[in-house]
Amino acid sequence: MTAKSQSYKRKITRQLYFSNLLSCAELSHKIDKSLSLTTKILNELIAEGIVIETGYAPSSGGRRPLMYSLKPDILYTVSVAMDQFFTRIAVMDMQNRHVRPVEKFELRLADNPMALSVLTDKIEYVIEQSGVSKTRIAGIGIGMPGFVDPQQGLNYSFLQTKGESITAYVAKRTKLTAYIENDSGIVGLAELKFGAARNRRNAMVINIGWGVGLGMILEGRLFRGDNGFAGEFSHIPLFNNGKLCSCGKSGCLETETSLFVIVEKAKAGIQAGRVTVLKNLLSGKEEDLEKDAETIIFSAGRGDRFAIELLSEAGYNIGRGIAILIHLLNPGIVVLSGRGALAGKIWQAPIQQALNEHCIPRLAVNTEIAISTLGYEAELIGSAALVMEKFGETIKKGYKPERAINTMNNET
Repeated sequence: MTAKSQSYKRKITRQLYFSNLLSCAELSHKIDKSLSLTTKILNELIAEGIVIETGYAPSSGGRRPLMYSLKPDILYTVSVAMDQFFTRIAVMDMQNRHVRPVEKFELRLADNPMALSVLTDKIEYVIEQSGVSKTRIAGIGIGMPGFVDPQQGLNYSFLQTKGESITAYVAKRTKLTAYIENDSGIVGLAELKFGAARNRRNAMVINIGWGVGLGMILEGRLFRGDNGFAGEFSHIPLFNNGKLCSCGKSGCLETETSLFVIVEKAKAGIQAGRVTVLKNLLSGKEEDLEKDAETIIFSAGRGDRFAIELLSEAGYNIGRGIAILIHLLNPGIVVLSGRGALAGKIWQAPIQQALNEHCIPRLAVNTEIAISTLGYEAELIGSAALVMEKFGETIKKGYKPERAINTMNNET
């Protein structure tokens, strides 16, 4: 197989992964090659068992085109979704379905010199347990909190290594290409490719979790900034509350809106005698932080007034931050995603109230506030999308994910 032929096959593979179903004419347009060449490469992929015919498109007048998709189990990704306290790992097929249940474990990132080693051991374990050959894995995508430089493969907040990038370390240990991205950027990528921001030119994706991150979709692409640090929404200085933020500054948006803060306010309210079902449900222990956050969200959904009040207060303050984004960037849609999106429509009223108070009406009137349908799954899906976005590109140290598609040709 020539290098050009390999390149064309990888391009078609990427396009079918992101679009699921495409006609030959649509593929020709997307990879910017002639219809005859696209047909030739597509037929080769069909013969190799990589692409399958899925029938004809619905009638819209005229001849219906034949549609194509990837065989779901022909290629896989390893998706890693990290936050400051917990990590999830999944092996996913070409339809973003989990090969086995998600591996979820506690991994504290702050002041933990062993975190990267533990993470890599877990990645190896999950791959082994999945039964998927590494030759069929396109790469490892890792979403992580902190100041992440995707190009250099570094995280300036967590998982620091001595003279070696995170991506090089993981690649050397696993013999697979690794990519990293800020967790909120990853969530933004998931929404752009598979979620509420799909086919939207300008969108802001708010990642509600232990911080309040931001994935910025500008002109149809994930905007990362010069060094990958764009979107530090959590650290907009909005308050004179004197509260110390995780970044070392005070008064950041995060200090009044994160799920961590919501849990702390819930505990304080219970101690002050607030009437709420949370009194008998919250553990209050540090090791139960995630469970307590989920309890507050679910209690709000069941109508507990105090839980709703906690989320509404945070939502209003998130709305103040969104007002700034609308004034600066004029997005068509703001998507509420990540773990906190489980609260659903409870966020919308207080956010809209903040926009009513703080936004110029003409700017805000055409901005849609949407709740993600991906929710907590967004970071895992985004990590898979990160791998496939890069699929076939050569990175440092000579690791090439195209070996996966070469192996597919040999094994089919």
